[in-house]
Amino acid sequence: MSNPLTDLIAEKGVLLADGATGTNLFAMGLMSGDAPELWNVDAPEKITKLHQDFVDAGSDVILTNSFGGTRHRLKLHGAQDRVFELNKKAAEIARAVADKAGRKVIVAGSVGPTGELLVPLGALTFDDAVAAFKEQIEGLKAGGADVAWIETMSSPDEIRAAAQGAVEAGMPYTFSCSFDTAGKTMMGLHPKDIHGVAAQCSEPPVAVGANCGVGAPDLLSSLLDMSEANPDATIIVKANCGIPEFQGEQIVYSGTPELMAEYVHLAIDAGAKVIGGCCGTSCDHLRAMRVALDEHNKGARPTLDEVVAKVGPLRNKAAADDTAPKRERRGRRRSQG
Repeated sequence: MSNPLTDLIAEKGVLLADGATGTNLFAMGLMSGDAPELWNVDAPEKITKLHQDFVDAGSDVILTNSFGGTRHRLKLHGAQDRVFELNKKAAEIARAVADKAGRKVIVAGSVGPTGELLVPLGALTFDDAVAAFKEQIEGLKAGGADVAWIETMSSPDEIRAAAQGAVEAGMPYTFSCSFDTAGKTMMGLHPKDIHGVAAQCSEPPVAVGANCGVGAPDLLSSLLDMSEANPDATIIVKANCGIPEFQGEQIVYSGTPELMAEYVHLAIDAGAKVIGGCCGTSCDHLRAMRVALDEHNKGARPTLDEVVAKVGPLRNKAAADDTAPKRERRGRRRSQG
């Protein structure tokens, strides 16, 4: 099925997605514990500036300021009755920036996890989760989003609920996971198994992938697993910009523009079709990533050793074990579960 994201990938080959939302909004004055989504109404000029900066840096895909836009997340801020309003406004702000870009820019409606555990581990039923995601995605659709961008997921059941919510809202969708726990998601999903998560959904995802996690090397390791399992898949990667470090009272990410540019080269050769940055990724990083993408000469698929040599060591030790050849792992004791 044709959709704007698929069409632009077909036209350009590889797309550059945007950078961090939260990190950059904190730099603009958002306080820890505040809901970024409320700024869509209370400080729309700041959200507009963030999107504009990303577009000016070369992004082909911008994510709406709606990551915590379900009723469950907004309830923490007394805004559970404003789901449609806040998500619609988020998409409208991004749409306005995209439409004046002078080139095609995709507006991706960011949909994060509810923060609740689904039955049987928690109290949230599958049907209630679908309803919550559908409510959010309907707001994003009304505001002009091109695609529902389901991200930072760990539970296959929650992915399926979000996917079903998108289908019921009449939106194409993507989903990405955070493989930050021993090379898997917190709920045990391995990157190689991501392609079958929504197999029972009436509409397939436009793309799948990985975001956030513990930095570019580990995310690239996940990418290698995903692309090996399904070489024909359209894969998204959005890596954190290095590792967070405290400098005084501030959290600073260690990744440089040069590191993120090298990550782009490796990601393209490993099979990614949409490449962006997650936590810590600024417009300076994105500008370097844009140049890397535009100047890339297609190379051979990298090995994990080459990834480590070029962008640094794996932080998630079990990820290295899981991707090492079996002959090297035989008899080795795992340091993590």
